[in-house]
Order: sequence, then structure tokens, then C-alpha cells
Amino acid sequence: MIATANALQVDVLTAGDWPAVSAIYAEGIATGNATFETTVPSWDEWACAHMGHHRLVGRVDDEVVGWAALSRVSTRQCYRGVVEDSVYVSRGHRGQGVGHALLSTLVAQAEAAGIWTIQTGVFPENLASLRLHVACGFRVVGVRERIGQLDGAWRDVVFLERRSKEIA
Repeated sequence: MIATANALQVDVLTAGDWPAVSAIYAEGIATGNATFETTVPSWDEWACAHMGHHRLVGRVDDEVVGWAALSRVSTRQCYRGVVEDSVYVSRGHRGQGVGHALLSTLVAQAEAAGIWTIQTGVFPENLASLRLHVACGFRVVGVRERIGQLDGAWRDVVFLERRSKEIA
């Protein structure tokens, strides 16, 4: 166990968590405001895209209620300390601090690993995610207008970043 907050436990995400993690991911996809993805990838695809030492789940009474992970933004050496985060919380546990516990733990892990920038893109309609990121020290860099299409509609993305105060 990495951290505990009230009944919430933050743990390392493992392959055994994938059924619950993928169900939470599917809930996010279904909202139309969490990701450009339209289908949940396989465990192998997801695991290849997310950094092995920076994958977390939140559990309440042994039930996975949220997940967070980091992925590299580039394979170039100059960007080795720049990553992108993903945070998803199950429908029944939103607004209860799960996302904050996951993202705060992920930020602390990233800093300990020498990561100097965490970035993310959030649909402007996803106010909860925007508030979460700002509460965890992210700042809005700008809006990437019409950056991609989802279900045939162009979507904007608010681009946020968190720069480490510990790592130059």
C-alpha cells in the first residue's frame, strides 16, 4: 500500500486490477468528456502505453474505485522528465477525494523519480478534472482548439501542466 486516506487506499496498479480499471475507463469513455478514445484497449496495449512504476489504483473496501497513471510524451532524451497523466474515478465515487488522492500520490512519485513536468489535456466541459488538476498544482497553459475529432465533432482541449518546484 502506498497511501491511505480515510477508507481509501492508494496502491500499485497490477494486471489483476485490469478488469476493474478497464470498467472505470469504459465509464469515462461513455461520458464523451474524458478522452478521445472510443474503446478500451487490451491490458497489453494499455500497459505498453503507461509507465510501469507510475500506475496507481484507489481502493475502498478492496474495491477498485479509481486509477491514475503516467505515460511518456516522447522517447527523446531531452523530454525524459516530461510525462502526461490520466486520472479516472468510478461513477459512484466521484467527488469524494479519490481523484485528489490518486493525483497527489502520482505527483509525489513523479517528483521522487526526477520527473519535472506533468502535463495533461482536458476537455473544457470536464470541469471536475480541471478543478482537480488546478487543486494539485497544475496551471492552464492554453486551449488547443479543434485539436481532434470525437464522434465526428471537433473538440478543444485545455492544456495544463505542473512544473516541479524541486527539480530545475
